[in-house]
Amino acid sequence: MKELSEREVELPDAMIGRLQKIASESKDIISLGPGEPDFLTPKPIINFAKKSLKDSTHYTAAEGMTELREAISKKLRKDNKIKLPKENILVSAGSQAAIFSALLSTLDPGDQVVLSNPSYLGYTPAIDLVSASPSYVKLEEEDKFEINPDEVKKAINKKKTRILILNSPANPTGNVIRKKVLEELADIAVNNDIYIFSDEAYEKIIYNKKLHSIGSLNGMKNYVLTFQTFSKSYAMAGFRLGYAAGPKELIDAMAKTSHYITVCPPHLAQLAGINALSMNTKHIDKMVKEYQRRRDFIVKKLNDISLPTVNPDGAFYAFSNIQNYSKNSVNFAKKLIKDIKVAAVPGSEFGKFGEGYLRFSYATDYKLIKKAMERLEDYLKKK
Repeated sequence: MKELSEREVELPDAMIGRLQKIASESKDIISLGPGEPDFLTPKPIINFAKKSLKDSTHYTAAEGMTELREAISKKLRKDNKIKLPKENILVSAGSQAAIFSALLSTLDPGDQVVLSNPSYLGYTPAIDLVSASPSYVKLEEEDKFEINPDEVKKAINKKKTRILILNSPANPTGNVIRKKVLEELADIAVNNDIYIFSDEAYEKIIYNKKLHSIGSLNGMKNYVLTFQTFSKSYAMAGFRLGYAAGPKELIDAMAKTSHYITVCPPHLAQLAGINALSMNTKHIDKMVKEYQRRRDFIVKKLNDISLPTVNPDGAFYAFSNIQNYSKNSVNFAKKLIKDIKVAAVPGSEFGKFGEGYLRFSYATDYKLIKKAMERLEDYLKKK
């Protein structure tokens, strides 16, 4: 048998996939692992998609439909204060595809990307796949896992660094980067002539705090590429629809690259996206209100049972310190599944500085969260 590529062999086998498979195969397991909304896509979007099926059986342009890019341009101006025309927007098959296309379009082998650690588990493999290298900035629990601009400066290699990746609201920590910090990071990008890739997938899932998009700051038009998605805000994960907005030269390059990856985003999903952007916010507001109710419960309970947990300002994850009970997050997660049938994601999945933590997703029914916490409390009392 022919050997696989070295690139593929070295790609990490995510533990989260195995845990989700185990959880899905047993009805007794309560999974607090999901990285997607547990809500159904709002009915108006579903109904519109059903009616639009016959009109969505062909390819579209690689960069996405003109009508959708125009709607996104209006949305960005209104919600994010990012003033970019449709020519500066690329629609993609989920924001992950846009991120990969952007990396392919900006990096050569040996180039470097600065990113936080712990961080979303998809960044490092994507960097590896384009033969670039990551440079990590450790996030500290006492700083609410907010990225430190001084540490970013230390991580930058003036000869190799091309990109700084930011994620706000963040997966797995729920941190929302303050405007003051974003301004410092913007100055760093300009001074070092590097791109900022701002992943804002959870932009609408935020609690009692204002989200600032770094792409809206003065002077950042040529430095920031903003990534957003319909998966979280509209519970449209299965539609595979996201987008990127930034410098036209980069967007044009990504459209060229994307054509050879996905040809174009799903036609039906794009029509549904146009419809979603025309709706009022009541469906999003209702979903976020329920997430906040769950957050308030689970964070308090985790802290009460000696699993120190920073109160997240966004997304739908509680990132808990388990070091009162274990130093190995994978082993601890496996024991929870085996002993009490509760599934959570090991912190090590999100980088070496995530070790000693577990990520509990509250994109799960409130009653199930409550039941899982009861099991966890009883279990830890015995330990």
